[in-house]
Amino acid sequence: MSDKILVFGHQKPDTDAIGSSYGFSYLSNHRPNGTLNTEVVALGTPNEETQFVLDYFGVEAPRVVNSAKEEGVDTVILTDHNEFQQSISDIEDVTIFGVVDHHRVANFNTAAPLFMTVEPVGSASSIVYRKFLEAGVEIPKEVAGLLLSGLISDTLLLKSPTTHITDHKVAEELAKIAGVNLEEYGLAMLKAGTNLANKSAEELIDIDAKTFELNGSKVRIAQVNTVDIPEVLARLVDLKSAIKSAMEANGYDDFVFMITDIVNSNSEIVELGAHADKIEAAFHFTLEDDHAFLEGAVSRKKQVVPQLTESFNA
Repeated sequence: MSDKILVFGHQKPDTDAIGSSYGFSYLSNHRPNGTLNTEVVALGTPNEETQFVLDYFGVEAPRVVNSAKEEGVDTVILTDHNEFQQSISDIEDVTIFGVVDHHRVANFNTAAPLFMTVEPVGSASSIVYRKFLEAGVEIPKEVAGLLLSGLISDTLLLKSPTTHITDHKVAEELAKIAGVNLEEYGLAMLKAGTNLANKSAEELIDIDAKTFELNGSKVRIAQVNTVDIPEVLARLVDLKSAIKSAMEANGYDDFVFMITDIVNSNSEIVELGAHADKIEAAFHFTLEDDHAFLEGAVSRKKQVVPQLTESFNA
């Protein structure tokens, strides 16, 4: 086996998954004391928003891998996730050297000690930035750009309730290093990810989707960002057909599809599955034609997953 360590974010990588893994791999390879031999890889191809970021800063997308063992590697570092069902296919067969994450810790165990940093901040990229400062390693412009983009993406330009008080300073400092205007660049980046018209229903429900184990039920929670919720809802028949096919193929008990308006900070929730009553109880709304409006909700991590977890456990 190689001494190389693979660094990657979660499946269906978003901008924070790519940015945080790219940044942490660079940092790991450039520490003044104790560098590692790491390679940043990805568990999927970049979405349109992330591709905009990579193109803007002139960075090549990390190569896509499916299995660590197939790469001749038995040690990995995870960023922006820790739950095994969101990770590489053979995660249970490799050594996890470290984790940098900002989500809940669940379905996670290791045979050996590890370096693990989990903080309730707006993005994994925020944590990686502070690790650069702690290590005294200079951040190249393109790395700063990717980290900034990960923070902007996960907090919807610092408007999401997941935004931590420290994230504002992080964003300002990273924007300065990256040489961009925070507001102008951030809005252009977010809008780049809302071009949904040319995507199939199957693609829409899979752009940003994660599977959660909620009290024995397998729940898929997907999210798309848009500037026009009605435009997406006009495709509801096709979307529901695609969701049903995904449920049958993967054994999901429920599929929650979150259509988020990034301008007005609201979402429409589409739910199909065995526990519509639990979804209604979680959000205190009534589903009509399998969907309902959820005012003020933009964050899956803070405004959907905890509420569903509580409802499924009730």
